[in-house]
Amino acid sequence: MATYDVNKAAVEHARRLIEGRQYVLDSDWGDVQPDAEAQNSYLETHSWEDYATWHLGLTEGANDETKARYAFVYGDLRRVHRSGLIACVYRAAEWRHKKVELAAHDLLQRLDARAGIT
Repeated sequence: MATYDVNKAAVEHARRLIEGRQYVLDSDWGDVQPDAEAQNSYLETHSWEDYATWHLGLTEGANDETKARYAFVYGDLRRVHRSGLIACVYRAAEWRHKKVELAAHDLLQRLDARAGIT
């Protein structure tokens, strides 16, 4: 099983988006998460560095500037999705990637606080 480092640039990007109210509270993550076509389209107009900021995990041992390097996407490449953060928490916990789980959990708590969810 792959191992992951927390992508600190992605955490900071998500925090900025949350503070700027660039989030979606209610969505079906299965419908809105970026598929391969959306990711390829994004990469046509953005850098790999930009692409990386949408992924909370960096796959250890994978080459930079490959999709294999980036894991745990949390948004639709425009906004943070609450359902995306929940999916990251769940998947990271399921696969025992504690640092990514905690980073996603912290972001989820920040989003809920910013949105007034108690």
